[in-house]
Amino acid sequence: MTDDDGPPRLTRLSFHGPLSDARATALVRRLAAARPRTVLDIGCGWGELLLRVLEAVPGARGTGVDVNGEDLARGRRAAGLRGLADRVEFAEESALGTRRGPADLVLCLGASHALSTAASPTAEALHELRRLVADDGRVLLGEGFWERPPAPHELARMWPEASAADHCDLGTLLDLAVAAGFRPEWTETASRDEWEAFESGYQADAEVWLAAHPRHPSAVAVRDRLDRHRAQWMAYRSVLGLAYLTLVPVAR
Repeated sequence: MTDDDGPPRLTRLSFHGPLSDARATALVRRLAAARPRTVLDIGCGWGELLLRVLEAVPGARGTGVDVNGEDLARGRRAAGLRGLADRVEFAEESALGTRRGPADLVLCLGASHALSTAASPTAEALHELRRLVADDGRVLLGEGFWERPPAPHELARMWPEASAADHCDLGTLLDLAVAAGFRPEWTETASRDEWEAFESGYQADAEVWLAAHPRHPSAVAVRDRLDRHRAQWMAYRSVLGLAYLTLVPVAR
C-alpha cells in the first residue's frame, strides 16, 4: 500500500492488544515450560504470540484461526521470515464450533467473541476453551473486565450499544473460569503503560498519514474513524481492564 492508497495498517503494533514485549517474554517462558506439542490460537490476528511460542518450543506445531485475511497474510509472511512456515498454519475460518482441538496449549487473546454468539460471550467461551484444550494442557485467556463499574455517561461514549453487562469484574471472571473447569495458575492484568502503548500504536499510522494527506479522498472517513475511536478510548480508559489468565484444566 502506498500513501496515495490510504494509511498503512497497524505497523506500529507487535500484538493486537495491550501486551508489552516484557510481559510476552514472561508469558512465553511460562507456557513453553510445559513443552506443548500443539498450539491453537483462536482469533489469532497475525499470530505474534503463537510464533514466539513455536520459537521457544522446537518441534511444536501451531494453528492460528481468524477471519481477517489481511492479518493472516501478515502472519504467514512473519512465519516465513522466521523459519516457521513448516510448523504453523494460518486458517481463514470462523472459530465457532471449531473441531481444531484438543491442543496442548490454547491461546485466546481478546477473542472470546470468536467462540460464542452470546451478547456477553465470556462464560460460553470458557466452556469452549475447556473443550479445545487437552486435559494436561494450558489455556492463555486475554479477557476484558471492568476495573470499576462504568457510569452511564461513560458507557454512552464507548462502543455502540455498550452495556455494563458486556464485562464483569476480575473476581467474577476468575469464578467463571473455575466454573468452566479450570484452576487459575497465573493472574495478571495489563498496565496503564501497556494500554497507552497499544491505543497509541493502534492509531499512529493513520494519524501520521492523515496529517500529511488532509485533502485525500479518504481523509474525511479516516478522520472520522480516528476521532471516534479516540473518544471511545477516553471513555473506557481506566475503566476497562484486560486480564491475562493462565488456566489449568481440571482432570475429568
